[in-house]
Amino acid sequence: MKVVTVIGNRPQFVKAAAVSRRLREEHDEILVHTGQHYDDELSTVFVEELQIPRPELELGLGGGTNTEQTARMLAALAPLLAGEQPDAVLVYGDTNSTLAGGLAAAQAQIPVAHVEAGMRSFDRRMPEELNRVLTDHLSALLLAPSDTAVENLRREHVAGVVEQVGDVMVDVAMLIQPRALADDGAPARLGAPASDFVLATAHRAGNVDDPSRLRALVALLRGVDGPVVLPLHPRTRARLEAAGLLNELAENVTITAPLGYLDFTALLVRSRAVLTDSGGVQKEAYLAGVPCVTMRDTTEWVETVDVGWNVLVDLDVDRARAALAASPPADRPELYGDGEAGARVVDALSRLAG
Repeated sequence: MKVVTVIGNRPQFVKAAAVSRRLREEHDEILVHTGQHYDDELSTVFVEELQIPRPELELGLGGGTNTEQTARMLAALAPLLAGEQPDAVLVYGDTNSTLAGGLAAAQAQIPVAHVEAGMRSFDRRMPEELNRVLTDHLSALLLAPSDTAVENLRREHVAGVVEQVGDVMVDVAMLIQPRALADDGAPARLGAPASDFVLATAHRAGNVDDPSRLRALVALLRGVDGPVVLPLHPRTRARLEAAGLLNELAENVTITAPLGYLDFTALLVRSRAVLTDSGGVQKEAYLAGVPCVTMRDTTEWVETVDVGWNVLVDLDVDRARAALAASPPADRPELYGDGEAGARVVDALSRLAG
């Protein structure tokens, strides 16, 4: 079987780490990086750290609006798929690359397999929500990470085959967290305290593209008790610089460059809490046993909220401070599988080909 896998950002590199090596043991894979978020140094770090194949094709299609970006990807992927004639196209998550890969394949009558199918924030203001809903409804194989995701798909009466495989991020966390914990020199090397700090990330368009919300984000980060470490996303840095807020933020917050997955995890496992607007980081915090405070009013990872390890505060400083001061629950149930999701994805793809 020949599979074309389409990825476009760093989290999708991480997810592919759980699948690509296993997939290539049994089938032919062509890994296509659209370049939606492109940083050659960090991409190289991810390839080396996670031991995933370097993409066979790099399209360099970042920049522009969501519509412009998706249109350029469709224009590039359609002839690529016509030339390769794969048996299936594999996509991950909820990016523009996910939607473009899925739509280009579906229009070419090539079966689409969607890893992380069924996740819902029920917030259509988010481009990611539109991308994942549309991709689910054009997919032939929907690989869900949780029981909640399966129920979402059944409620929407999707046309494809739904399988609960677990979350591929669990596979990667089980591989990387022991290495991250053993890296005792990571905090000093990365300019962070040894422990007892809040690890923050912020990049969501709804938070950083709106000037008033960007100011509220800065106020929240500055209002946290104790040290805050912020690996700064390039998009967020650009918005802060344009608004003249970067220096103000740096007065109270330790700002670092964007980090590779291993370095980020080395800080995550040593932090007292995570403050984020990222979907993936909410889940990574849960898998690491670190309380999470989410700077959004909705989340697709609702299970982490239901069990008390994640609190939604939007950009309310007082609510964030209160959440960060609270103790996490005693129990942390296994929500997303046993670390064998990658193997189940490959098995499901093999059945699809059969």
